[in-house]
Amino acid sequence: MEIDQWRREYLQGGLQRSDLAADPIRQFRAWLEELVKADVSDPSAMCLSTADASGQPSQRIVLLKGFDERGFVFYTNLKSQKAWDITANPKVSLLFPWHFLERQVIVRGVAEQVADAEADAYFSTRPRDSQIAAWASHQSDAITSRQVLEDNFEAFSKNFEGQDVPRPEFWGGYRIVPHAVEFWQGRASRLHDRFIYRAMDDGEWQIERLSP
Repeated sequence: MEIDQWRREYLQGGLQRSDLAADPIRQFRAWLEELVKADVSDPSAMCLSTADASGQPSQRIVLLKGFDERGFVFYTNLKSQKAWDITANPKVSLLFPWHFLERQVIVRGVAEQVADAEADAYFSTRPRDSQIAAWASHQSDAITSRQVLEDNFEAFSKNFEGQDVPRPEFWGGYRIVPHAVEFWQGRASRLHDRFIYRAMDDGEWQIERLSP
C-alpha cells in the first residue's frame, strides 16, 4: 500500500469570519445541526484526549451527551483510565472528526465532574441494559474472559429485577469547560480555513484566523 500517495482535495466549502457566530457554542450548534441534517452516523462521537500524571497521553472515542454555555458533557465510569487521568490532570482536549463535511472541531479545556443530580437525571434516561452494564463493568480493569463480563451482567440483572436500576456511585459525568474552540474547514490545495475562539477574562470570546 502506497499510503504516502493517498490524497484528495477538500472542495465542499469554505469558512469566513463573517460566517461565524459570536461565541463557539452557537457556532458548534449550527455545525452539529448541519451534520444531523446530512444524516451522518454518530454525529455526537468525539475523541477525548487525556494525560496521566507522568504526561502519557491517551485517546478514546466517547459520546457527547450535552452542551451549553457551561461546556461539553460526557458520562463514564469514575474509576476508568480516563477518570484517573482527569483526576491527575484535568486539562483535556476533544476532537469532533466531521470528515463527511470536511470539518473538524477541537475543544481545549478543563474537566470538572457534573453534579450528582445531573448524573442521576441522565442515568435514568439510559436503556435498562445500559444501566445494568454500568454496574457489570469495572471499566479499564483486566478480566480473564468475556464470560466474566456476561456473568456480572446476568447477576446484576437478577439483583435489580422488578425495580429501577440506581446509578452506581462510581459512575458519573464530566463537563469540559472550554478556554479555546477551533473550527476547521477543509479547502483546496491544503489552504484550509481555521478559526479559533479564545476565552477572555471578561467572559467574551476573541476570534482569530489561523494559518492552515
